[in-house]
Amino acid sequence: MKTKFTSTLAIAIVAASLGGCAGMSTQDRNTAVGAAVGGAAGAVLTGGSAVGTVGGAVVGGVVGNKVDTRR
Repeated sequence: MKTKFTSTLAIAIVAASLGGCAGMSTQDRNTAVGAAVGGAAGAVLTGGSAVGTVGGAVVGGVVGNKVDTRR
């Protein structure tokens, strides 16, 4: 129960903070979204482990930063 609450709270905080992305560049926005998704995935996959959450956020942020949406 505690893990589910923690994961839900983390996702809600990230979703609320993404409202500040209006003035960001595309690359900055991709980095933030990648970190948010990676952190949520890391939390879910590791049962709410702080190391898994932070690790997922780092990996997601790096991947999001490197994604080139210009075609």
